[in-house]
Amino acid sequence: MIAKELIAPKSIAVIGASNDDKKPGGKILKNLISENFAGKLYPVNPKETEIQGLDCIQNPADLPQTDLAVLAIPAKFCLDTINLLINEKGTRGFIILSAGFSEMGDEGKKLEQDIADAVTAVGGTLIGPNCIGVLNTNYAGVFAGPIPKLDTKGIDFASGSGATAVFIVEAAMTRGLSFSSLYSVGNSAQTGVEEVLQYWDETFDPETSSKVKLLYVEQIHKPEMLLKHAASLISKGCKIAAIKAGTTEAGSRAVSSHTGALAGSDSAVDALFKKAGIVRCYSRMELIHVAQVFTRPELQGKNIAIITHAGGPGVMLTDALAKGNMDVPHIEGAAAAELLGKLFHGSSVANPIDFLATGTAEHLGMILDYVDQKFDNIDGAAVIFGTTGLFDVTEVYDVLDDKMSTCKKPIYPILPSIVLAEKEVEHFVSKGRNFFPDEVELGNALAKVYHTPKPELNVALPEVDKAAIRKLIDENKEGYISPESVQALLDAAGIPRAAEIVVDKKEDAVKAIETIKFPLVMKVVGPVHKSDVGGVALNIKSQEDVEANFEKMMQIKDAVGVLMQPMLSGQELFVGASYEDTFGHLILAGMGGIFIEVLKDVSNALSPVSKTEATDMITSLKSYKMIEGVRGQEGVNQEIFADIICRLSALLEAAPEIKEMDLNPLLGKADQVIAVDARVRIEK
Repeated sequence: MIAKELIAPKSIAVIGASNDDKKPGGKILKNLISENFAGKLYPVNPKETEIQGLDCIQNPADLPQTDLAVLAIPAKFCLDTINLLINEKGTRGFIILSAGFSEMGDEGKKLEQDIADAVTAVGGTLIGPNCIGVLNTNYAGVFAGPIPKLDTKGIDFASGSGATAVFIVEAAMTRGLSFSSLYSVGNSAQTGVEEVLQYWDETFDPETSSKVKLLYVEQIHKPEMLLKHAASLISKGCKIAAIKAGTTEAGSRAVSSHTGALAGSDSAVDALFKKAGIVRCYSRMELIHVAQVFTRPELQGKNIAIITHAGGPGVMLTDALAKGNMDVPHIEGAAAAELLGKLFHGSSVANPIDFLATGTAEHLGMILDYVDQKFDNIDGAAVIFGTTGLFDVTEVYDVLDDKMSTCKKPIYPILPSIVLAEKEVEHFVSKGRNFFPDEVELGNALAKVYHTPKPELNVALPEVDKAAIRKLIDENKEGYISPESVQALLDAAGIPRAAEIVVDKKEDAVKAIETIKFPLVMKVVGPVHKSDVGGVALNIKSQEDVEANFEKMMQIKDAVGVLMQPMLSGQELFVGASYEDTFGHLILAGMGGIFIEVLKDVSNALSPVSKTEATDMITSLKSYKMIEGVRGQEGVNQEIFADIICRLSALLEAAPEIKEMDLNPLLGKADQVIAVDARVRIEK
């Protein structure tokens, strides 16, 4: 829990305060003064007697009791200063602006850890080091960037990068967004983005707390904590968007399975955010656009009315929404005809609703009322209204403001004339509104928000034979386990599989024909990628072919046996799992066989995977039409496919030692989905 002294201090000491507001210690003091901090301010500097009109304390030992200390002094002096403040001044909140800690090497890392340990030992909170500070409605404890409009219902923002936070806040201000808090966590020696999220969750009040949360993270140290508290906040009515920077990996991953090659830290981040209900963004501006969408009532469907007096932007927004799987439905009927009769000749209400360059504020008000009250096939309205500079649009923006307050359906204002209508836009923002300057930006953000699923807090997994699974894992050594053990694991998990017999003698191969009837399949056991070494033979129909293929396969390097199966048919599918450090198991699904290598069309989810998540994994595939069945081809039983994904998840929960697992291919038909090949690698 974050200490109350950090959130609402009654006194703040700025250690390293300065008269020079170009220095962090000077700027942060100036911000505290100019933003009217209501408590006691104590500048501390051994070389000054007065700083920015305040009496200066030259030695921290002379400070009175102090709730919060902001340190803008060299790293080497921080530990002694903090110990003094902890032990003699009762200080429990600390913000270290200074750099020179873990980012400088082992010595700096140890110093940073010693400071964090000292603060933690007394139940205090440390922000930083190497940060720009903390900003909330109680005090402006930051040294960088403009101070945005502060409002308890504004945005809560936690960032691992101070400079990035400044850029995001500055851009958000120009759109009319306000903030409730900003936490620049820097090196996160004690308190990182995850701990801030936990604080927001544990102190959330539906009446007074902000419901819009933004995150910028470069490293996720505690994914389980992030998932828990993000999902909890969203279940309480909050909306969260985040950027995870550093998505590429230097070098190659040493992997031996398809899942391992397709998985990775960024895939795990994607799955984590999706599971938590976090809208993932990839740029500062996208994060701001999504935050703006968050400030509107939630869309109850994906049907959007586009209201405009300019044809081109309406077309571009239509395209953006269509690409994002949103709908701009045709509007017709008696109500549409009635509305059209009230507009100027040449207008259109078909959607986009174009009320011409000569359309008035009164026209806009009527249109929004019809959209809100009479057009049942519309869920929200995007209004594009700028000016050529020939007339003032203040009255139009006043109507827009009024309708945003009275209409039940969300309204998204796109005000493109930020130069010609600068004063009118400022007037609109002064009413507490925010706006989009570009219609495509809105379309993309709207689609991303609408299609981000809500989190499932309690996942019920299918029943599996945990005792049998544990016995098999305990009996096997590390590495790829035998085909017989793989079969037993699948059986214990309830995953349907093809009948198999593994043989290492020709006479046993011939005998297996009695059980595995023709036509059959033979696969070499030993080499990981069987087809690459000629270790797969299909549609075998005679004993002579069985003997010939057995001899051929046993001569392949690393061959230890031959697996024999019935020749089955169906759509090739794939399900796999890979263990990602700190995140847990990542489950992937897609088309199987060569499709997994060529198309790489896979969806993913973090285990445990619910039936809803499994179904979403299947339907979100680009190749989903093939699974449904196209051009008369038989489709795949999606209920069984989803159940296999869930059963694999249950298997992984029972056997976390499984580090990589492939079911490739599964053969799917309308009445069954059967695993015909599987690999499992364990580490203990």
